[in-house]
Amino acid sequence: MPIPTPFHPCTSALCETQEWRDWAGYLAAGTYQPSYEVEYYAIRTSAGLIDVSPLYKYEVMGPDAARLLDRVVTRDVQSASIGQVLYTPWCDDEGYVVDDGTVQRLAEDRFRVTAADPNLRWFQDCGLGMDAEVRDISEDLAALALQGPNARKILQAAGTDIDLESLGYFRLSQGALAGIPLTLTRTGYTGDLGYELWV
Repeated sequence: MPIPTPFHPCTSALCETQEWRDWAGYLAAGTYQPSYEVEYYAIRTSAGLIDVSPLYKYEVMGPDAARLLDRVVTRDVQSASIGQVLYTPWCDDEGYVVDDGTVQRLAEDRFRVTAADPNLRWFQDCGLGMDAEVRDISEDLAALALQGPNARKILQAAGTDIDLESLGYFRLSQGALAGIPLTLTRTGYTGDLGYELWV
């Protein structure tokens, strides 16, 4: 049976349709209102907030962390700077896509990987013999995607201490929002201005 995300008390109060689906074992709203159009136009003309907590999240750390990720993903992880986020697929030994997601470089030897499907075992198997650890942090980290042309204004009004004007596309910054520590990434899957808040 699906379990609620940390944001479920807020999202359930706003979900007029009570249309829920199972996303990676979590309750996720299918749509908040009877029509998708309102939500679609909100993201295109103002902003929308999406609970993306059900994403799988893995921490890859250790001296060989970048080397391990370069063995799996199609992007050059070792050349990524600290604070950079890469969107990338990862492949099996035959070159077939296993999944895709983001790789956030948090430190020289520490990364966070996000994925739609479970990939922990694949990453751990690919790291066999390397000085790197892959840990599932999915239950430790909740996430919201704030997407749309007004996303920056909303975050500024909410009281973040992160300099949003200088945070580049596919970059991250550490800070706080209303006193709550967070990692903020300028990422998202809507194709509009957007941020993801990792708390």
